[in-house]
Order: sequence, then structure tokens, then C-alpha cells
Amino acid sequence: MAESKPTMRKPEFTKVDQLRPGTTGHTLTVKVVSSKMVLQKGRTAGPQVRQMRLAECLVGDETGMIVFTARNDQVDVMKPDSTIILRNAKIDMFKGSMRLAVDKWGRIEVTDPADFTVKEDSNLSLIEYELVTVVEQ
Repeated sequence: MAESKPTMRKPEFTKVDQLRPGTTGHTLTVKVVSSKMVLQKGRTAGPQVRQMRLAECLVGDETGMIVFTARNDQVDVMKPDSTIILRNAKIDMFKGSMRLAVDKWGRIEVTDPADFTVKEDSNLSLIEYELVTVVEQ
């Protein structure tokens, strides 16, 4: 019996202005506008030193911008003015606002410079969302 290989789906690219709270599986091409280290600490756990680094990076495309939370090795990739493809990115909520993140199931790739200009007057992370519980009757 021959095993059938799973067919690879071509990724559907999402634009920043299509991102919504609580959604996952986004593939986006974005430019890094800025990157700011917010946490850097190291601790010795046995023989190796574990370092925890966290940076808030403003990324965007021609439809808007959002804060991307870069962790550890991701921080080194997120350099201002570089164009990045985020694969399987998800939206985390932080104090009522959206943050884009890539966990261990996703990937960050540096790609050729994109030919779009980031729409800097539309930052989705500045929109505050309120958690509303919907009771179905």
C-alpha cells in the first residue's frame, strides 16, 4: 500500500489590517519599523546559561502596523528596515491590545526588501479591545 504524501498548501498571505484578536495561523510579509528590547535577563541553570530576551518590534505593511513580540533568537532577526516573512503567526492579547507573535510552531524568515511603504498612521496595537462574554440562549 503506497503512502500518500500530504499536499503542501500554498500559504495565504494576510495583511496587517486583517488581523483580529484571538486568531492564529497567519502568514505575513512585513517590514520592521523599530525594535526595542524590553527584557534581558540571564540565569545559570546547571552548566549552560539560559538567557531570556524579549523585544517589542513595530512591524507593518501598506495597510497598517502592529507590535510584534520577539523572543530570544527572534530578537536578532528583527532589525529595523529588514523585510520579514512571519509564518504561522498568532495574535496574543496584552492589556487589551493585540500583539503579533511567532511561537515554536511558526517561523521567521528574512526575505528580499519589499516594495511597499509601511502605513504608519494605523497602529493596530493602539486599539483597545474589551473582552465581552457572549451568552447563547
